[in-house]
Amino acid sequence: MALEDIINADLKTAMLAKEEATVRSLRAIKSSIMLIKTEKGFSGTITPEREVQLLQKMVKQRRDSVSEFEKANRQDLIVKEVEEIAVIEKYLPAMMSADEVKAAIEKIIAEVGATSPKEMGKVMGAASKQLAGKADNKMVADTVKSLLGA
Repeated sequence: MALEDIINADLKTAMLAKEEATVRSLRAIKSSIMLIKTEKGFSGTITPEREVQLLQKMVKQRRDSVSEFEKANRQDLIVKEVEEIAVIEKYLPAMMSADEVKAAIEKIIAEVGATSPKEMGKVMGAASKQLAGKADNKMVADTVKSLLGA
């Protein structure tokens, strides 16, 4: 079942249950999907990889908003963003743990043959492709830096 179908079904359920935060979050996801469908050059179906990218982008936007709202001391807005993050993350695949990321990066470093911090770009290129949607990019970058001694 496509993400859009799941969102529509869950939205209907949340509306009947009068779950405001869930409805708000699901409407945001639905809106983002509609934006993708109206983009110039859209092929007709949204790939699962694109769906994951969309959801990760939405979570990142909300985390950025939370940090800005913390600076402005706006607890009311922080609560809304955190609620939306929790709902959106339910639709993301499980992320890799720090140990799993480290093991994957060590394997990539061995495959690429990187030995110094100067070769971080090569490692990050391979890691970005292999771990896309499975691990947080910041965690991947930090792990690569520490393993290469940067």
